[in-house]
Amino acid sequence: MLTTDYVPGAPSWVDLGSRDTDAAAAFYKALFGWEFQSAGPDAGGYGMFQLGGKTVAALGPLQENATSAWTVYFETADADATTKTVEQAGGSVRFAPMDVFDQGRLAGYTDPTGADFAVWEPRSNKGLDHVGDGALCWTELYTPDAEQAKAFYQAVFHWDSIGMPLPDNAGTYHVVSRAGGGQEGSHGGILQLAPDLLPDGTAYWQPYFAVADCDGVVAKAAEKGAAVLMPATDMQGIGRIALLRDLEGAFFAVLSPEPPQGSAS
Repeated sequence: MLTTDYVPGAPSWVDLGSRDTDAAAAFYKALFGWEFQSAGPDAGGYGMFQLGGKTVAALGPLQENATSAWTVYFETADADATTKTVEQAGGSVRFAPMDVFDQGRLAGYTDPTGADFAVWEPRSNKGLDHVGDGALCWTELYTPDAEQAKAFYQAVFHWDSIGMPLPDNAGTYHVVSRAGGGQEGSHGGILQLAPDLLPDGTAYWQPYFAVADCDGVVAKAAEKGAAVLMPATDMQGIGRIALLRDLEGAFFAVLSPEPPQGSAS
């Protein structure tokens, strides 16, 4: 599962691009209790979502003509080398590696199946301060071609993957983890969907945020105007999950994890 002991290939950052950052900050505060803190006048409106004084995500204004979306960042030891690997593996570069003050170095890409993602090469900013409860807990890729996506990310990040059959012969869910990390090092999944089940037929990465009360968060999100794409649903061995789309159309999910086996009820 996700930890803040970041290694190359692991999710280490997540941010939201928004046309109305004030409205987005208010929406996610209502859902998760996150407080927005500006990164300062030189950051162009970018800032951090914090929970208990710890950074759990970030928020910034959209570039012109861009679509609101959550972006998942994976750690890299060398953003320039990763950029070359992405291109060699069939991906494309959305923006080339750039320095972010003394914080680190980032770059953005699109994988061969159409999903956008980014990398973070840490310097003074090592990544999110907190993951898990009330914060990022899982990442999931919805794609029209799972095998192509698996091969690409294995080439770029050396991920391991394990295929798990879905109920009712609905396909295979591919659990991905850092190289050699085993199930304890898993941080996400890859799920193949028919193009007509994807927005505009386009693949995308979706963040999951862990919450204590999945049903309560879904009700609050609907009250605030979000779209409920999948209502709170029990997933055996995982927990209670819901899929949502926020006020500007950004996809995200919430999860109330199933208590560990042997825990008190």
